[in-house]
Amino acid sequence: MHRYDIERYLNVRSAGGADLGPDGRLSFVLNTTGTGQVWSLGEPLGWPEQHTFFEESVSYVDSSPERAEAVFGMDEGGNERAQLYLLNYESGEITDLTAHPAAKHRWGGWDGEGDRFAFASNRRDEAVFDVYVQDRDATGDDAELMFEGDGWLSVAGWSPSDDRLIVHEAHSSFDHDLYTLELASGDLYHHTPHEGDVRYGSPEWGPDGEALYVVTDRDSDTLQLERLDLATGEFAVVADGDEWNVDGVAIHEESRRLVYSRNVDGYTELAVGELVEPDRIDPLPTPDLPDGVAGGVSFGPDGDRFALTATGSTHNANVYVVDATTGETERWTAASTAGIPPDTFVERELVHYPTFDRREIPAFFSVPETEPPADGYPVVVDIHGGPESQRRPSFGSVTQYLLNNGYAVFEPNVRGSSGYGKAYSGLDDVERRMDSVKDVRAGVEWLHDHPEVDPDRVVAMGGSYGGFMVLAALTEYPELWAAGVDVVGIANFVTFLENTGDWRRELREAEYGSLADDREFLESISPINNIEAIESPLFVLHGANDPRVPVGEAEQIVEEAREQDVPVRKLIFDDEGHGFAKLENRIEAYREIVEFLAEHV
Repeated sequence: MHRYDIERYLNVRSAGGADLGPDGRLSFVLNTTGTGQVWSLGEPLGWPEQHTFFEESVSYVDSSPERAEAVFGMDEGGNERAQLYLLNYESGEITDLTAHPAAKHRWGGWDGEGDRFAFASNRRDEAVFDVYVQDRDATGDDAELMFEGDGWLSVAGWSPSDDRLIVHEAHSSFDHDLYTLELASGDLYHHTPHEGDVRYGSPEWGPDGEALYVVTDRDSDTLQLERLDLATGEFAVVADGDEWNVDGVAIHEESRRLVYSRNVDGYTELAVGELVEPDRIDPLPTPDLPDGVAGGVSFGPDGDRFALTATGSTHNANVYVVDATTGETERWTAASTAGIPPDTFVERELVHYPTFDRREIPAFFSVPETEPPADGYPVVVDIHGGPESQRRPSFGSVTQYLLNNGYAVFEPNVRGSSGYGKAYSGLDDVERRMDSVKDVRAGVEWLHDHPEVDPDRVVAMGGSYGGFMVLAALTEYPELWAAGVDVVGIANFVTFLENTGDWRRELREAEYGSLADDREFLESISPINNIEAIESPLFVLHGANDPRVPVGEAEQIVEEAREQDVPVRKLIFDDEGHGFAKLENRIEAYREIVEFLAEHV
């Protein structure tokens, strides 16, 4: 088998963020230039037109419902302080709509005529978000403050009559509330009073503005699609997910068509239908998409078709357009595989392994399509972040590089991962934090029993919270590891919580424990305080502008590791934040990771 270097794999492109505009134009974000930019197409697999040309990545695009224009979001250097920009498709002109570079702006959608848009921002107070409405031709301080918030607010769309907004509040990753904001009076109505943790996600207006459709676990362990009657406050189950999460819904108001998705052991299963009654869906044909992960549904103006992004273990991300009534599916984009034959990409295998308390932990395991060495393959244990995230079977360029170059890859969804119900997600909260690290140990023990694995060449790699998991695994179970790679990871929970963005602290304390009540415990589980246990080489990578896990986490773990004579390598990017968005930086980062693995594994 021909082997390709890491740069080639990092040049595999992805297209996503699909948006169908009023004139049939499909807009999307494509990273052909090395960062995501706005492109568009008028027909399947046609020659795309590029509309933005920035060094920074564009995060999304949303077309006006009436005009040849769109709003897109972009931050600077990964600082996550996104600004909103108006793109005129005909003239190419781009206007900075928000002009508050010190603040975050969270897009809330166009009104029905495309005359106004809504957003949430922390420009008044860095720690909280307010709701704003702005005319399409206004800029900066011309935005009208509609509601002053005192928490993590976002706007989830305009009512069909354009007189109300859905306002979503997150108290933690697993505790939400829904409100409607009446624009004429400024009154905010609370629709989800509850006790304990309840999620209310992906809210959509009902076709007549009389109800909200939302995925919630208010009466179940997993997320269900339910209808909330705004007049009575009563809920009705529309689709229960059959013991799996319903993880999103999109509704076209005029046609009453909708698409919702289930997360079945990581794989997306789509359902298309029509709301023939308020709580009854008549099914429509299912689109034919690659096995893997799909989402980001955008209906066309008439609701007769919708666009979405789909990806799989062996399929890089592309945009597909589906006929809503027939299920006929066409791929519209042709994101390059950088000259690597797609038939060389390796499919993941879904496995489950036992852990210390007899639970079965789901994981994906991939092995190269070559004969294993006499001692077995080296293995990279790739641990996701979050922790309320989930490793799913989407395309991974680094994963495919590792497989092509003789490494097996093991991706566990340890306790605390989302996708398996709220009870599973809560098994690592606060004082149970280290149980998730025990799950990693159990995964390595499972690997030791696999005949194709070399037990002496197992690597821990992860980013963000996954970086903490790497450091914790190296300090708690040092004998298991040949090396560790920590990308933008947490080394000390106390300094992390003290220095993370003000808007995030309350959300993170709900998961990890609070500085006021749990400081001693947070100190006890912080890898920085157990650094003397590390026995294997360590590579630490970070972005200097990271607002989530400040770069000081990397600096202190490197300093302490060097004092303990741990072989440690450090790489900091001055123009990156929480992860590496720019292609040249990704190439440098992963080329050095490859060199590090070659040297030590």
